[in-house]
Amino acid sequence: MKILPLALLVALSATFAETAEFAAACPALPQPPSPAQIEEGTKRARDRGFLWRVSRDGRTSFLYGTIHVGRLEWLFPGPEVLQAVRSSDVVALELDILDPQMGQRLRDGMALKTGHDLPRPLKERLQTQLKVACLPEEILTTTAPLMVATTLTMMAGRREGLDPAYAIDPIYAGMARGLGKPVASLETPELQLDLLLGGSPREIEAAVESALDDLERGEAGPLVGRMADMWANGQLGELENYEKWCECVETDLDRRMMQRLLDDRNPGLAKGIAEIHASGKTVFAAVGSLHMIGRTGLPALLEGRGYKVERVAFRP
Repeated sequence: MKILPLALLVALSATFAETAEFAAACPALPQPPSPAQIEEGTKRARDRGFLWRVSRDGRTSFLYGTIHVGRLEWLFPGPEVLQAVRSSDVVALELDILDPQMGQRLRDGMALKTGHDLPRPLKERLQTQLKVACLPEEILTTTAPLMVATTLTMMAGRREGLDPAYAIDPIYAGMARGLGKPVASLETPELQLDLLLGGSPREIEAAVESALDDLERGEAGPLVGRMADMWANGQLGELENYEKWCECVETDLDRRMMQRLLDDRNPGLAKGIAEIHASGKTVFAAVGSLHMIGRTGLPALLEGRGYKVERVAFRP
């Protein structure tokens, strides 16, 4: 499974949803929660994901590992996470995708560029997978092929009851606004797009082909589901070993892509979080969970910057 930055996924998924015609055999479109569902979800909310306290200079900030697909009931934060948000001065995300300017910059950057079209066989395979996912084939005429392929991988989770519309990060962008807290973007749309789409034409074709192989074998959806369940149940140890079971780091191209999408971004994310904290404000930083693991993960990088880092244990 290839890892896609949340902001790119949400922006492209919104474009799909605006134009798709969903057949009866397709999963139902996700709907905003009703007032009754909000009341019930709030009552039954429990902590999910991964939370750390990061302390320095007499102030405590938080790291929170998120996931970029979800279920309706996961949208309601549990008591530990909710208190962490409320006690922080700033909410920081990879990108604040509720900012209209960010959304437009993402859509502009995802557009199909002249000379970046795929060979016909790969294009036909993508067209087939778009039909399977109940998404419009016309998107191939406007959107970079790797964006389409990678998003199809995540959208395969809809067969497992998961959807990018229920991604966790935007909840905290909205919550911050509701609480009157500023929202900081730790990256730019251009950086995320360059990391995903900046490979050579041959690398792009190979990445599209790899994603299509997973989709055609029916492996993408269950893999998305497995990672989502690990997040929901706080299984950090299993997530830390994802390279052993995800079948997503098997080739040199896979390793280069994962290096660019995870390890190469983490120092910049850590720097942005540290700068907010050093300014005298505490920060709740919500970032994809794979950015939290290993020696190059954000907890380790902030510990290396002199922070005391403690994982928060959620109640069962």
